[in-house]
Amino acid sequence: MTANKTIGEGMGTKRHWVLTMGALAVGLATSLSAMAANVLQDVRYASAPGGKVDITLQFAEPVGDVQAFTTDTPPRIAVDIPGTTNGLSQRRVVIGSGATSAVSAVEAGGRTRVVVDLFRPAGYTTRSAGNLLVLTVDAGAQPNSLATGSDPTKKVASDIEVANIDFRRGENGSGRVILRFSGDGAAADMRNEGSRVVVDVANASIPESLRRRLDVTDFATPVQSLEPNANAGSTRLVINTNGAFDSMAYQTGNEYVIEVTPKRAAPTAVVAGAPGRAAGAVAGDAEAKRYAGRPVTFNFQDVPVRTVLQLIAEESGLNVVAADTVQGNVTLRLINVPWDQAMDIVLRAKQLDKRRDGNVIWVAPQKEIADFEKAVADARIANEEREPLITEYIPINYGNAEEIASLLTEDSKSASGAGGGGGGAGGQRTRGFLSPRGSVSFDNRTNTLLLIDIASKVAEVRNLLATLDRPVDQVLIEARIVVATEVFARELGVIFGVQDRTGTLANSNGTTTDSGFAVDLPATTPAGALNLSILRQDIALELELSALEEEGRGEVVSNPRVITANQREAVIRQGDEVAYLTIQPVTTPGAVATATVEFKEVLLELKVTPTITQDGRVYLNLAVKKDEVSELIANPAGGFIPQIAKREVSTAVLIDNGQTVVVGGVYEFKSRDDLRKVPFLGDLPVLGNLFKNKSKGMEKAELLIFVTPRILQVAHKG
Repeated sequence: MTANKTIGEGMGTKRHWVLTMGALAVGLATSLSAMAANVLQDVRYASAPGGKVDITLQFAEPVGDVQAFTTDTPPRIAVDIPGTTNGLSQRRVVIGSGATSAVSAVEAGGRTRVVVDLFRPAGYTTRSAGNLLVLTVDAGAQPNSLATGSDPTKKVASDIEVANIDFRRGENGSGRVILRFSGDGAAADMRNEGSRVVVDVANASIPESLRRRLDVTDFATPVQSLEPNANAGSTRLVINTNGAFDSMAYQTGNEYVIEVTPKRAAPTAVVAGAPGRAAGAVAGDAEAKRYAGRPVTFNFQDVPVRTVLQLIAEESGLNVVAADTVQGNVTLRLINVPWDQAMDIVLRAKQLDKRRDGNVIWVAPQKEIADFEKAVADARIANEEREPLITEYIPINYGNAEEIASLLTEDSKSASGAGGGGGGAGGQRTRGFLSPRGSVSFDNRTNTLLLIDIASKVAEVRNLLATLDRPVDQVLIEARIVVATEVFARELGVIFGVQDRTGTLANSNGTTTDSGFAVDLPATTPAGALNLSILRQDIALELELSALEEEGRGEVVSNPRVITANQREAVIRQGDEVAYLTIQPVTTPGAVATATVEFKEVLLELKVTPTITQDGRVYLNLAVKKDEVSELIANPAGGFIPQIAKREVSTAVLIDNGQTVVVGGVYEFKSRDDLRKVPFLGDLPVLGNLFKNKSKGMEKAELLIFVTPRILQVAHKG
């Protein structure tokens, strides 16, 4: 029989075969023909007290005689069941508990062989019950855990004690409990009991100062409290939780870390720190890392790291290559954890790192990988130093050669030169896209780059220019400036009077007058009047009603348009320069004042810088201005001074291609009611209207600015 070679284990040790023949109890009524048709249907396992594992094999019929044997290198237990076919859906079942690594089953020659892979040599017992065969695997001997005497159950006394208990919260809402011991070798065991997580450390004591209940409810994790206590000379930590949770634990050095994570209905991103961090950084990195590996369950007590990597390789289906410097043991208890997260935890615990190339993962100490990558980089730089330089002349079609030369070197300075305004950049160790020995110049006359560098860098620059040297899309920006006005006025007035034509109209006091009295409250500029006169021989009664109603509407539309390249400012102006006189004051006696003609711009202006976004929209940084001469004010020295009404908006807006938006607007409203009347008489009902003048006015003005951008795409040739 050939044994497989595991990671880190040689084949030079002597192979020991222990053949155990036994007859298991079977029912007397079971015939040999029935046994020949037996089928292995299922494999289950469960942890038992004392680090043991019960492996249950379920058959279609009761089993007969079986043959079992063990090997020490590698440690295995093999059970042959004759006359049985293999009906399992999976070839290998990973256990990872106690001394048991995994169980696999194969069928050949009319029999089925069940192989139990072990982490270390361990004893076993078998028993049958109907169509079940139960194989119990012992915990096996662990380094430094058993006494040297003949009694294998007598443990060596340990002076390890709990040095500190710490609690932290992860970014993903998990609660992390860190048990820190005074030394290495603490044998911790974790299990879930309902809503509690119980951790027993058989070989570590806990001082009185740490035996106090810790309330961690305020951390907003599934963990509510911690209860550390002494338990018959050992330590027991009870973690009380609230709600559904998942738990996992791992051990590195003198720290044992338990993570309690809220259980979610669907698989979500799992947060993990970068390999090589301290145990306290298991979760909570600013950037979450997604794990997509198949969930695995590992329960290892002080097993070689290389063995764990082998199990991970089998679960992932990838090839894991471990450096010779990967050594040491690890203690893990992970339940339903993606295999790629389990690998990161193992690497972090042992200060290892990994690099993946296809389906091969290379695992080595962090420093070893860093040194290797540095050596590769140094070799590449050394090759570049020895590689010959070539010269390339690259014509630029759409860009500017000087600007591109500055971009390639980041710190080059243009300079004019003889024969066409050439300039250059070179001699700097930091060369941007160029190698340390590379240089680039430009010629403004032909818009050409002059590039000197190694072949690989020249190829990179050509690929870069293929992306950068492209025609720039253009944008048509159309603006509409609408100024709408509305005026309404109404006025009602009256002239009322009585006149004595004979001049003898008596007043109330008996005196006479030559003329009558009048109420003079007409409309300012009446559109019409109604006169009424009542005459007698010596008295005239005159009444004139005047009224005015005025209504006006106006609208001014300005429509400037401009086309510009992407990210280039465009300006369009239209208007007049209005002249006016200014008089210089006389400073000396007898001097003559000097008149000077000055001009004031009255413009319609559109200033815009468009930026085309990656999703086909347009970001506009624009300023729109419309000036008008509202009136001319007389200058005492002569002429008129223009009074200018200004309308202006400056803004930035993101618009869909072809969409029209209102980028600004001003609404003005003026209302006025005036009343003139004769005191007392104007307050009389009905008749008081003959002693009043009423006017009402209303003005509306509205300014709206519409903008519409349209992208004019330019096809790239070549």
